[in-house]
Amino acid sequence: MKTSPAPRKVYQGVTSRHQMFRMFDRHARRPDRFEDDATLIYAGEWFEINEAEHDAMFEVLPSLWIRGSMFAMREFLTGSVTSVFFALRIDGTVRYFHAYCDLSDGQAVERMRLAIIERETRPVRAMTRDERLEHIWSTTADDYRGYAGKRWPATEYGKRTVMFHARLGGATLKLLDGLSNEEIAAKLPVHLRHLPDAVAA
Repeated sequence: MKTSPAPRKVYQGVTSRHQMFRMFDRHARRPDRFEDDATLIYAGEWFEINEAEHDAMFEVLPSLWIRGSMFAMREFLTGSVTSVFFALRIDGTVRYFHAYCDLSDGQAVERMRLAIIERETRPVRAMTRDERLEHIWSTTADDYRGYAGKRWPATEYGKRTVMFHARLGGATLKLLDGLSNEEIAAKLPVHLRHLPDAVAA
């Protein structure tokens, strides 16, 4: 049985319409975009949207399928990965989510649904290090994020980079995964900087 990548939250808060469409392809500028299998890059990503955008996406095209409060888009992003939209009751409130699920994995959609509910019902707001990095990547403008190219060591080629501005002037590209806790805090919006660390599931 095929197992798709673990679900992972890639944006904190509810996206605006503009941000939602930008989030649909956070990896558009990756090297070798049309030469690799992007299933592992996209499958498992999820974020929250608002009701109006959820309903608008339902009207865009005939759905591939509708199952209760979930529906899948007919157009696939890559391979067997497509958008699945959820309307989930969490703590008495209906909230809306977009996720990329690999439909070749028969359990991917249900695993995603359960993962979103588990993540969003935590009693204390917290973020894992990975969630902090993904939020930085999701909110950084394209001109200030990219991928390590030929000038980087071969072992780092293709890894995600972000522009980091030091207090004493000057900007430098840094590997996203290599940011220190202080650098992560500096790049997060103020309301997210001091959230407690969450233990990854």
